[in-house]
Amino acid sequence: MNAWASNWSLKILSVFLAITLWLVVSAPRRGPATERAFAAPLSLVRMPRDLVITTQVPDTVSVRLRGRGSDLRSLSSQNLEVTLDLSSAQPGDVTITLLPRAINVPPEIEVVSIDPNRVHFRVEPVRQKIVPIRPFLVGQATGYTVGDVTLTPDHARVSGPTSQIRNLSEVATERIIMTGRTDTFTQNVAVVSDSSLIRVLDPLMTEVTVPLIEEIGPTPPASSDTTATTEKKTKKKSP
Repeated sequence: MNAWASNWSLKILSVFLAITLWLVVSAPRRGPATERAFAAPLSLVRMPRDLVITTQVPDTVSVRLRGRGSDLRSLSSQNLEVTLDLSSAQPGDVTITLLPRAINVPPEIEVVSIDPNRVHFRVEPVRQKIVPIRPFLVGQATGYTVGDVTLTPDHARVSGPTSQIRNLSEVATERIIMTGRTDTFTQNVAVVSDSSLIRVLDPLMTEVTVPLIEEIGPTPPASSDTTATTEKKTKKKSP
């Protein structure tokens, strides 16, 4: 009888401990649902190589999620990257609606809202063009005049959106410092574009030769003493 009672006591205690442990472990998941906003990165992928986006696109969107507090705390903004597939993009104005399924969240998390829920941008065809390279001289070589600068090569092939390529007349070298120069010099410098959408294809470098010609000032006027002496000599020679 005592053994039977003892066994039942152990069984009841075991059930009690199991229930207590389950309550402790599952308490966070049984808590009330809450909401939290995340700044999710916006990633544009698979853009055709012959197209380019020419207007500003937001880096992030605000995503509001609902779920248990513990589940929301386990998430980070980087895990919520919103990916837009642009493989079917066409030239012109594009509007893409962001849907909840575009955000990869666990099943127990609900996507409440996305702000903005639409992304607008403009797509243009990419074109190429050959333009002259302009030497970008900065500063002044005191006492010297700059001669005819030569570049080898002197033209570059660039690519970019049609609207910018159409109006592009030249690209430039990186800065060439003239201050303190006293002689003709040759320097290899990079070829660059002022626009972030214009890409220099080739050459990436050019050789620039800058001739410096020493300035020669005007002949100084004769001094008053020299003039007076010359006048006296002239008078003595007169009859």
